[in-house]
Amino acid sequence: MTNKKLLKRIAAPVLGLSLIAPTTGLAAEEPTAITPASDLRSTLDQLLSEHYVLAVNAMVKDYNDAPDEEQAYAALEQNALDMTPAIESIYGAEGAQQFEDIFVNHNDYSPDFVEAAKSDDADLRAQAEAEVEEFTQEFGGFLATATEGNLPEEAAVEVLVAHEQDVISAFDSYVEGDYEAYFSNFMEGYDRMFDISKALSVAIVTQMPDNFEGSKADAPAADLRSTLNNLAAEHFALAVMSMQKGVSGAEDYDFATWAEDMNTDEFTAAIGSIYGEEGAAQFKEVWTSEHINAQADLVSATVAGDEEGIAAAKESLSMFTQEFGAFLATATEGNLPEDAAVGSLTTHEDQVVKAFESYVAEDYQTSTDTFREGYAFMFGVGEALGDAIVKQMPDQFASDVPADMPNTGLGGAAEQQTPIAVYVAIATALLAAAGFAVKKKTANQE
Repeated sequence: MTNKKLLKRIAAPVLGLSLIAPTTGLAAEEPTAITPASDLRSTLDQLLSEHYVLAVNAMVKDYNDAPDEEQAYAALEQNALDMTPAIESIYGAEGAQQFEDIFVNHNDYSPDFVEAAKSDDADLRAQAEAEVEEFTQEFGGFLATATEGNLPEEAAVEVLVAHEQDVISAFDSYVEGDYEAYFSNFMEGYDRMFDISKALSVAIVTQMPDNFEGSKADAPAADLRSTLNNLAAEHFALAVMSMQKGVSGAEDYDFATWAEDMNTDEFTAAIGSIYGEEGAAQFKEVWTSEHINAQADLVSATVAGDEEGIAAAKESLSMFTQEFGAFLATATEGNLPEDAAVGSLTTHEDQVVKAFESYVAEDYQTSTDTFREGYAFMFGVGEALGDAIVKQMPDQFASDVPADMPNTGLGGAAEQQTPIAVYVAIATALLAAAGFAVKKKTANQE
């Protein structure tokens, strides 16, 4: 693989307009993080986790009467619309329209929760909670009907309720001013979306193995890629969120940076599980000094109107891309080429800065669009870095030894609080479309 091709792969955004884009020519001899099943799981990682991030973020912005609350809600709606094409590929236009009517419209009660909190209106709160219950029942029923009973309605409702409660718990913590609980709940609900995407992808691949060329969504390499997806995308989301809070003088700014620190600790643990304590220590030093700290410096300099400070912070970010690119190339023994790594990191930092600076310039549409673009980009980073590690250590990621998956510290199926059967049931309903999408695309290619 040439550096140019790898760089292109890293730079390719995963925008979630379809649930799967199968790879071709899967090589079964060597483990890889890039397989049709892993691609499916990664796409679900993105769509589901982004939905959660955008939902909580929109409610908080609405509660604060933030100037970009309209753009935040529009992004949430667009995420839901991004799921519709895959549903249409299996249930047709009528089914897709029904899905869209239920799923897109379920975002409508978010403003009601916000308004109830702002006006201390118990009746409106009760009404919003009733709407949540109605949605979980209606959507659960839709899924059960669509799958002709393969998805038990009770199981579907259970998972939908758990997710909705995550959103509400995070928002309620924010309203109460318990910002540590807010970010703790935010990150817990965020992680749940990755547990769900794993179960969903495993279920659909198990249901239709031929459409995924025999690859597995829960292979050790797919687990690694998903873990990196989780950490990288969470880092991006927290970075942009905290920088906006910092320049706005938000009360929860310190807790946002605390959440970033928690993400850094998890990232360090994941690196340590692969490269040992020394590698983890090197990672944390580079990751923090010219990266996390530099982003905070950019915020402080912007608030102070310190142009020299702004330039210095950007120079630090530029140094980080070079240092961390070299670190990754060395750590992966060249399986992730240094120029490709630097190029990817530069794109990431440019997106963080653009999302921040356009927010400061009150260009909220550009800021929101860049947020979605940058969030999606991180899933390409997870793909490239994950595959480089797998190719470096093929024996540790062989598909027939799933128990040997390095402990990344993020937990996994064994730690899921919701029974796997529930997720499997949801998978059968919501994302069976993926398999049909593959089949349809494969047929077209033939």
